[in-house]
Amino acid sequence: CAERGPGERTASALFAGFRALGLFSSDIPHAVRFSALKRRFYVTTCVGKSFHTYDVQKLSLVAVSNSLPQDICCMAADGRLVFAAYGNVFSAFARNKEVVHTFKGHKAEIHLLQPFGDHVISVDTDSVLIIWHIYSEEEYLQLSFDKSVFKISAILHPSTYLNKILLGSEQGSLQLWNVKSNKLLYTFAGWKVGVTALQQAPAVDVVAVGLMSGQIIIHNIKFDETLMKFRQDWGPITSISFRTDGHPVMAAGSPCGHIGLWDLEDRKLINQMRNAHSTAIAGLTFLHREPWFDCLPVTCGKAFLFFISWQIWIFDGPAGEGRLLRFRMGHSAPLTKIRYYGQNGQQILSASQDGTLQSFSTVHEKFNKSLGHGLINKKRVKRKGLQNTMSVRLPPVTDDFNYVLEEARESDWDGIVACHQGKLSCSTWNYQRSTIGAYFLRPEGLKTDSTTATAVDITSCGNFAVIGLSSGAVDVYNMQSGIHRGSFGRDQAHKGSVRGVAVDGLNQLTITAGSEGVLKFWNFKNKVLIHSMSLDSSPNLMLLHRDSGILGLALDDFSISVLDIETRKIVREFSGHQSQINDMTFSPDGRWLISASMDCSIRTWDLPSGWSNISLYSVVSLRPLPTDYVPSVVMLPGTCQTQDVELSEETVEPSDEMIEYDSPEQLGEQLVTLSLLPESRWRNLLNLDVIKKKNKPKEPPKVPKSAPFFIPTVPGLVPRFAAPEQNSGPQQSKVVNLGILAQKSDFCLKLEEGLVNNKYEAAVNLLKELGPSGIETELRSLSPDCGGSIDIMKSFLKMIGMMLDRKRDFELAQAYLALFLKLHLKMLPSEPVLLEEMTKLASQLEENWIHLQSLFNQSMCVLNYIKSALL
Repeated sequence: CAERGPGERTASALFAGFRALGLFSSDIPHAVRFSALKRRFYVTTCVGKSFHTYDVQKLSLVAVSNSLPQDICCMAADGRLVFAAYGNVFSAFARNKEVVHTFKGHKAEIHLLQPFGDHVISVDTDSVLIIWHIYSEEEYLQLSFDKSVFKISAILHPSTYLNKILLGSEQGSLQLWNVKSNKLLYTFAGWKVGVTALQQAPAVDVVAVGLMSGQIIIHNIKFDETLMKFRQDWGPITSISFRTDGHPVMAAGSPCGHIGLWDLEDRKLINQMRNAHSTAIAGLTFLHREPWFDCLPVTCGKAFLFFISWQIWIFDGPAGEGRLLRFRMGHSAPLTKIRYYGQNGQQILSASQDGTLQSFSTVHEKFNKSLGHGLINKKRVKRKGLQNTMSVRLPPVTDDFNYVLEEARESDWDGIVACHQGKLSCSTWNYQRSTIGAYFLRPEGLKTDSTTATAVDITSCGNFAVIGLSSGAVDVYNMQSGIHRGSFGRDQAHKGSVRGVAVDGLNQLTITAGSEGVLKFWNFKNKVLIHSMSLDSSPNLMLLHRDSGILGLALDDFSISVLDIETRKIVREFSGHQSQINDMTFSPDGRWLISASMDCSIRTWDLPSGWSNISLYSVVSLRPLPTDYVPSVVMLPGTCQTQDVELSEETVEPSDEMIEYDSPEQLGEQLVTLSLLPESRWRNLLNLDVIKKKNKPKEPPKVPKSAPFFIPTVPGLVPRFAAPEQNSGPQQSKVVNLGILAQKSDFCLKLEEGLVNNKYEAAVNLLKELGPSGIETELRSLSPDCGGSIDIMKSFLKMIGMMLDRKRDFELAQAYLALFLKLHLKMLPSEPVLLEEMTKLASQLEENWIHLQSLFNQSMCVLNYIKSALL
């Protein structure tokens, strides 16, 4: 993918990465570590931009490292740290996870790493060797070599050789260097063939040299003497390892996936482990001092897209042969189809071009299992004891395979049916037994070699399988017995190849799609044609959501049509993909259709929001994308979370994600707007006297015992003894202090200000903050008898008029006005100023209600028409 800018979004706005499955290793050789603290061996395997650490004893995943900016190109480890190189930089990881040191200095890509005590050696493709001090990250020594004369291809630190390293070259020569004194000690002439591997033998001064020609040279570097030679006919030597438990055995890997075992005493080949991997052996290591087994070679294979396997073998046979003890395996070829198996979402069934059917767990890797390769004739293989079963294996599973969605029949018979590339018969598989089934479903009497199975579906009950052929025929088979149970149509169901078949959830309707662009509906029981319809383009893929009865069709013109199988009409049409659509799936509730295309895009279509006016009546979480929308490139999820990068505000680009909409206080001046206050704040203003009577206690509160008559007390909720008064002066004032009664409330002050500036927003906000009792107190205090005035009452009526004019807080204006009239009804008619203001207010109320009534009548008319009209 293209490089991303600093502010470019690297995640989907709709989906979040969870984890990657089936990633165990890559073509980068693994590294083996021994923990002296836990007395265990750990294997570190590279997976893209991170690496995994496994416990050899249980083959369990111990740790996943943090992601690096680029894919790892080489790796090494010692007892404390793991070193991983990416591009021209490499980093040191502590605790198998965190980057603690980063080394920069190379100008070309690093392809070799060698721990060297407190130092580490790195070699790039330009044959520049740099020795680094680990903890200070400083460069200790740099050596440059001419690539045309000596291009470094392998590196080794010979045992007991202090401060010395042995270098192998593609030209075939070897050099021994003292890195402390920076001196070339000796040059080995070599064997005129490029060196691919160097490995220390159990004996001191002896080194095994792997060559491009397939030769293995056991060489004494102290005397420059070749001790023995071996040769493998499988291509260059990719890796070498020695047993260290007393058995003089050497193992060598090859690009063909074979492993050769050589006896060093008898100087002969003692065993061949053919097809140990389906691809090249990237790394091979005998574990030293394993407490439970004699020795274990850990092998790691190459494959496509890192869907890889690595294995642990144990050598406990009488002839020294090895048997597979533990393994972790993924697919070695691109996938053709993946589907969830079961209803809990914990197992994913995947088919690949390598011919295998595997199940990956989304919970833990220990639940992964392989259903294996399908064999054309399993009995023949067992009878003849064929070692190489490649000739009798079934071809890869094509893009069309399905499995039973109901798990009730899982333990009774097979529940998976698969179409194979170029084959007429379809194989059945059993998930519980993890094996291929007993039947191959194919029509009887059909001997045409060019006819192949192209589409398949299983009924929801798990009893029948419907298979479509390239000849246009559609057949039904019984899953329990494998017997043919009928065909749709007389000779054939379609004139062209069948592109898709589907059966509804009640086994009443069968839908088939042909390459001639015709979609047909059949009765499942009597195989009679019910309905046929032509499509605008030939269908490429078909998918049925049984719960909702929605059928998705991917057409050859890169568009998607959605049909309702009840009305048999197209209800939605989507376009936007620029290439062929490979796969589709519905969400469990049937509201989303997700499609994947060869244009490297995944698009999500919202089926209900095809009605554009839905945003006026409900919350729409996502906005529709324009037709010219270009999706952003996102990173695929990995086995660990990617590190978050902090971006400044200047570098962040505007995102196309949905921004939460903040509704204004009033959508329009002509619309009546209600306040968002709860009903308890205004609904019961007219019934406060009734509420107070109901809340009045049945018995009056008991009066506390009073003090003796000669001790003065102060009245109050808590009686207190009165302190004796002290005469502060010869003469005291006799003026009565009104206290609070002489002060006006804030609400009255705001109303007085409103008479001057004609602004009443502050007064309305004060009433909004009060409870029902507080509102009654404020309105009661407006009259002259309670400290108010006629002008303040007039200002209140103007405030209500302002609220009605602006059509805001409509229900509050009605409630406040009703309480005001109730409290001051006897006084209002006697005041001409107030009577004139009330007359204006009455006309405003009438106009507002007439306007509202017209809107209500219009809405009722439209609703009645929609309910009664035949659409």
